Amino acid sequence: MKRHLLLLIATLPLWASCGLGGTSEKEERDKPLITVSIEPLRYFTEALAGDRFEVTCMVPKGASPETYDPTPQQMMDLSKSEAFFRIGYIGFEQAWADRLADNAPHLRFYDLSQGVDLIYDDTEYETNPDKANAAHDHSHAEGIEPHIWNSPLNAEIIAGNIYHALCDIDKGNDSIYLQRYDSLCQRIARVDSLCCDMLSAPGADRSFMIYHPALSYFARDYGLMQISIEAGGKEPSPTQLKELMDFGKEEKVRVIFVQPEFDRRNAELIAAQTGTTVVPINPLSYDWEQEMLNTARALSNHPMP
Repeated sequence: MKRHLLLLIATLPLWASCGLGGTSEKEERDKPLITVSIEPLRYFTEALAGDRFEVTCMVPKGASPETYDPTPQQMMDLSKSEAFFRIGYIGFEQAWADRLADNAPHLRFYDLSQGVDLIYDDTEYETNPDKANAAHDHSHAEGIEPHIWNSPLNAEIIAGNIYHALCDIDKGNDSIYLQRYDSLCQRIARVDSLCCDMLSAPGADRSFMIYHPALSYFARDYGLMQISIEAGGKEPSPTQLKELMDFGKEEKVRVIFVQPEFDRRNAELIAAQTGTTVVPINPLSYDWEQEMLNTARALSNHPMP
């Protein structure tokens, strides 16, 4: 009896690996692959693709998509992908577009910025006293603000573009993707509603400061003023720092956002001189919903519902 029991226990891992306990490693490897440029796109794509695709991200955690260079291994992995989903105007996408295409000529490229109302350099949604910070990093193509995913309104457009791309790649399964698309849009709408409630509450901030101007579309969505510390991809001079401090006081700025891939010393200097609070955010996080809500909560004097 004991011998039979030991034999049963010994064979359990084999049963699990054959799929009795879930998806096996072999099944996971056999899934078709989609590569995306940044983690928020992986979040949206996985929400729609479900278990029909494996989704991998090219820019790793902590790296800047403005300047990132793919590794040789990533270039090899990309050649095994069915498609590459790009955000549209991020620096490394622009710099590497031709080489990525040459490395994998069969690969289908999908620009997920299609249909988005883009912000250009002359917008008023990024501003400082002399409008110098309306200029973007030199790697931003055509003067276009590339951080389109940091916006619930844009997120729904991005989700729609992914839905159409998946229907194109995996023909005959439109109904599956439509159901997931509807579910994702409901989640995005909930995020938008919660952000609206927090940012329209009495006492909520109407202006904020940020090191790298990644929240231009978020500011546009909710009628906020974004004041960028970085100007044209460069750190501010002492004179510009003084102007930023004065302007921040004038606009009653209470919060300075900092991102993990950028130096926060200037933000901390401004905060020390003005009594503002440095708040870490990660617009490149996979957890897009939580990041949007954390940003809105930081600008509201009321807790999230």
